[in-house]
Amino acid sequence: MREDVQSLDIRDVTGSWVTAVILQNQIEARIAALADLADTPLFFGRLDYLHAVSEELSEGGGGENFYIGRRHVHDADGDPMVIDWRAPVSQPFYRASRTDPMDVERRRRFGYTGGELTAYEDEHLTDPATETFSGSAGGSTTSALLAAEIEKPRVGPMRDIVATIQPEQDEIVRSDVTGTICVQGAPGTGKTAVGLHRVAYLLYAHRERLARTGTLVIGPNNAFLSYIEQVLPALGELEVGQATVQQLVAHVEVKGEDDPEAARLKGDARMAEVLRRAVRAGITLPTEPCVVVRGSRRWRVPVHELVEIIEELKAREVRYGAARDALPQRIAHTVLLKMEQGGEAPDDRVQDAVARNSAVKALVKECWPAVDPAKLVLRLLSDPQFLAECAEGVLTAEEQRAVLWPKPGRSVKTARWTPADAVLVDEATDLVQRTPSLGHVVLDEAQDLSPMQYRAVGRRCTTGSATVLGDLAQGTTPWATASWPDALRHLGKPEAHIEELTKGFRVPEEVIAYASRLLPAIAPGLAPATSVRDAPGSLEIRPVTEWEEAVLAACREALEHEGSTGLIAADARIPQLGELLTAAGLPYLSPGAETSADARLTLVPASLAKGLEYDYVVLDEPAAVVAGEPDERTGLRRLYVALTRAVSGLTVLHREPLPAQLG
Repeated sequence: MREDVQSLDIRDVTGSWVTAVILQNQIEARIAALADLADTPLFFGRLDYLHAVSEELSEGGGGENFYIGRRHVHDADGDPMVIDWRAPVSQPFYRASRTDPMDVERRRRFGYTGGELTAYEDEHLTDPATETFSGSAGGSTTSALLAAEIEKPRVGPMRDIVATIQPEQDEIVRSDVTGTICVQGAPGTGKTAVGLHRVAYLLYAHRERLARTGTLVIGPNNAFLSYIEQVLPALGELEVGQATVQQLVAHVEVKGEDDPEAARLKGDARMAEVLRRAVRAGITLPTEPCVVVRGSRRWRVPVHELVEIIEELKAREVRYGAARDALPQRIAHTVLLKMEQGGEAPDDRVQDAVARNSAVKALVKECWPAVDPAKLVLRLLSDPQFLAECAEGVLTAEEQRAVLWPKPGRSVKTARWTPADAVLVDEATDLVQRTPSLGHVVLDEAQDLSPMQYRAVGRRCTTGSATVLGDLAQGTTPWATASWPDALRHLGKPEAHIEELTKGFRVPEEVIAYASRLLPAIAPGLAPATSVRDAPGSLEIRPVTEWEEAVLAACREALEHEGSTGLIAADARIPQLGELLTAAGLPYLSPGAETSADARLTLVPASLAKGLEYDYVVLDEPAAVVAGEPDERTGLRRLYVALTRAVSGLTVLHREPLPAQLG
């Protein structure tokens, strides 16, 4: 297929150089999408149907066989050899069961080692006399290949889960593009993978629409985005953008940090009303008529008519910039009506000329002045009187003092903008000029966003849809959302459907049960997660006295196993641990760096652990993780995140007493 595309000669079909460039870009994108991935097999399953899916393909009235893979593959004659996992005919591979076989006689899974086919397994769905699973690994009632794929050691970036998608996950993945879905998912339930595979599915089912409007994946930090960046390319999707919320709102250079209370208040949804008032604070009503001179005649628009035009524009609540652009045209239209009453016959060119008249421009400048969003927020956070005027009845006097900068900024360039300030500038920018909307946005780790950050994301999908992913129990910011309905309301998608995933596939049962002891303290309303993986011995709690020796010993033990190892610790302890590992001759990576066979140990600050996963985790001093946060609930949530990063084994080291909530 790749050779066919490479051999295309477009010289005779391009009408212009522009067409040639566009076609060549499309050809290059197609070639890139068809690249071979050495360790990624073309197919991972097969469906044997009882009856023909399509009559024209049926031979003798029997069923059909379809190989299922990451992308569509056809032979030299154009006949399909592998069916894309997103195609409707592939759906039973994920949904069919003995109770509802969906006309599938047999589902076959293939097992691979390093890209080489090494095993197969058949699941018989319609013959009650046959064992459920049979194949190269013998018969059983559970899928050995499915378990092996889930438990496969993790080296390198995140992999796709296209071969192991579960029925409840598949329902979310194949949801319609017009609807927004919120997924509350416990650790290890695959919510991130579900969100990414949903993007891949939507691009397959609605490619033309989303190619025109764009798709974006939003993650909590660059380390997380680096970890997931290979999933969609492995599925043949190369045109999906990635960004953090902070990168979306990068109108100003962030140089400072707010204290927790100031950050919480700046992220409060009430700030949207304060900013709306601030943007419109400069609007004034005229006190003198507008006189337009054209040739030998003077056309006068009286004050009351000008006031009526401005009041009407204010009442419409259109964007400030759009209303400012409309104001001179509205005044010019009024002048044109007077010209017609005076016997003239002006056309649109005359109206445009009147709108550019110096008298009209001067009135617009005075009554509806231009607004620079960054300068406006600078003034709002530096001028107590201006803030008091805009926040009257919205923020208390104490809250206003907390929001104000301790030291007023002199200019947009020199001001010590904080991350929360940048979100306020983005809100002000949208009040002046509408933010372009994308076709679909995936928002991961959404529980950590403030209401104002939700609004910033929502502006990017006002006419599109969203997939919101998160876990309320893992909210570790002072403004972490308390409920998904509240979050979705701030996002501008109150009608979104909320799905809950509680069955874990990644974290062993022993580990998730231990971490779930924290749930009554950190998220009382959430049901504890369960795991399909029962792995006795996957959890070890070690009280230690010689801390340095214990850390090194635990890391070396973990590295004896195949796969990746993460050493997670409170942020303040990371420099000391880095020196310890270096002195002991243990090379380590930073979060986001790709692990390899030669470098499998990553030193992870607890604040960056969210969304990452390692085969083996060594957790250093839980009490220090809790103490590193501004309050106990946030600290316990941070600990919950750290406890649930392990796929195969977790070792907890502590000199100080464990938090009482762990029992």
